[in-house]
Amino acid sequence: MHSGSVDNRETIVLVTGIGGFLGGHIARQLLAKGYAVRGSVRRMSDCGGIAKQICAAPTDSHSLSFVEADLCSDMGWDAAVTGCSYVIHTASPFPAGLPKDENELIQPARDGALRVLRAAHRAGVTRVVLTSSIAATNHGSGKAPYTEDNWTDPTGKRATPYYKSKTLAERAAWAFAAETGLDLAVINPGIIFGPLLGPNYGTSIGLVRQMMSGKLKRVPRFGIAVVDVRDVADAHIRAMTHPDASGQRFIAAGQFLWMRDMAAVLAQSFPNYAPALPSGEVPNWMIKAMAPFSARSRMIVHELDVDLSVSAAKAQRMLDWQPRSADEAIRASAQSLIDHGLLAAS
Repeated sequence: MHSGSVDNRETIVLVTGIGGFLGGHIARQLLAKGYAVRGSVRRMSDCGGIAKQICAAPTDSHSLSFVEADLCSDMGWDAAVTGCSYVIHTASPFPAGLPKDENELIQPARDGALRVLRAAHRAGVTRVVLTSSIAATNHGSGKAPYTEDNWTDPTGKRATPYYKSKTLAERAAWAFAAETGLDLAVINPGIIFGPLLGPNYGTSIGLVRQMMSGKLKRVPRFGIAVVDVRDVADAHIRAMTHPDASGQRFIAAGQFLWMRDMAAVLAQSFPNYAPALPSGEVPNWMIKAMAPFSARSRMIVHELDVDLSVSAAKAQRMLDWQPRSADEAIRASAQSLIDHGLLAAS
């Protein structure tokens, strides 16, 4: 070990949702930094596949272990946090569409976060880092660029069930920390793109796949701040150990792009796919007309033409966080889809 480096091998970090896109990247970076990683999974039968994706070096598997625990049940969480110095809680439902009942989303997000925090508090962990979202900052009375001082109004007309679930879960976490003295830091990422560790992908990468496979002829005039998964993982790990991160929330997101800008980045970088990519925008009136009948339209109807850009100045200043460009994050997603054979050859 080179001088000045820290020996982290005795330091166990619990990563919830380790089978997810972000959780996998966090685990991979922690292993590279020499930490011991314990991942929570809903089914132990998933561990082999997850380990294959996360372990970059042959020795990584010695420092990786798994524990079974579900956000919807108290079972397993005390065992999961025993002996851990840190907990990074990334697990939360992220839907492709709207649930019939918004509580199907809100309850597991809020109750699940509290289950993990309670167990962490009982075990006396040093700090918990919670993954929230700019969904919890961008949809209240604030104005762009949104900062950590802004909060989504869960009672407002713009609060979709997903925005509401992220906001209420984060609020509940801060209330619990205030009440118990638990050391908490929160990361609020934008839409997460970047390289896949395996063939499974979530809603954000699904959007790139839809665009490149010709499923979207036109896109709505909707935009979002983009970030690379590797940089979101890095922000979590920085917030885990930085003395000043205690009690702070950090926006981890870069450039704001309209969906048509994302399509343009893809067309420029992957010219073979250009004919399949969306070529125009759906008029706002059409989305508004579809909203009563389409859950997808309802999710964005109040954000059409709205500047939802954010400022990550705080993370850059306090955590010395330096993210990649939005273009690079989007390109990496597309390249991953191609490499994993998830897109038809162009």
